[in-house]
Amino acid sequence: MLIASAVCALAWIASLLTGDTSWVDRSWSVVPVIYMWVFAAFAHLLNARLDLMASLVTIWGVRLTFNFARKGGYSGVEDYRWPALRASMKGWQFQLFNFFFIVLYQNFLLVLITLPALTAYQHRTTPLRALDVLLTVAFLTCTFAETIADQQQWNFQQWKIAEVKAGRDPDIRFVQTGLFRYSRHPNYFYEQAQWWILLLIGAVAAGSILDWTVVGAFLLTLLFIGSTSFTEKLTLERYPEYALYQNSTSAVIPWFTRVPRAAVLTAETE
Repeated sequence: MLIASAVCALAWIASLLTGDTSWVDRSWSVVPVIYMWVFAAFAHLLNARLDLMASLVTIWGVRLTFNFARKGGYSGVEDYRWPALRASMKGWQFQLFNFFFIVLYQNFLLVLITLPALTAYQHRTTPLRALDVLLTVAFLTCTFAETIADQQQWNFQQWKIAEVKAGRDPDIRFVQTGLFRYSRHPNYFYEQAQWWILLLIGAVAAGSILDWTVVGAFLLTLLFIGSTSFTEKLTLERYPEYALYQNSTSAVIPWFTRVPRAAVLTAETE
């Protein structure tokens, strides 16, 4: 908890000094990796399951850090949702929101999602099993799929920027192809799935899926539900045609489109 307390203090002080509330976002992909290796270190880096879990989260962190960095996340670019939310509140209300939700709650959540490692530590005499291997493959598959989704979104945004620079109005204003053909937020789906899988790896060590550390993955899912709803509200305000995409495509869980894609694309260009 000392590490978490220090991270909270730094994020809050930095947000007050800079007026930028994205400091927790900048640490999101880093501190869970630290927490996981702390658990592994308590087992002297000699427990195969803890070392495996820490390694998986490290891979997760490297991918997320790279994607966040190339979008300008570490160069002073604030998440576009915070200014929108700030504008809807009085100054003191947003400061309370910043302290209690952005700083304290989200950092508390980052601790909770890594606690399956605590379960694995408490049952560290349980050897690795075939199920651990299957869950590892599932975790890496989700990491790979999220990487693809992020790259598809990045490629689309770069195309869109190029169109605007060339003086052309992009005929399609948000990505709908690739994995986004089956989910409006495939990266959100695979992000959450990785933490549910990590929970299951801890459950294998305990020999039971009934473990209290499920609260971390559960609260993370609730956070994503709220974040998705707010993001879609902002997107719909900016792009009215987004409603057609909402009607045709699953929000998070990848699934088949509900109407022919041609109908959606035609409607958008009319």
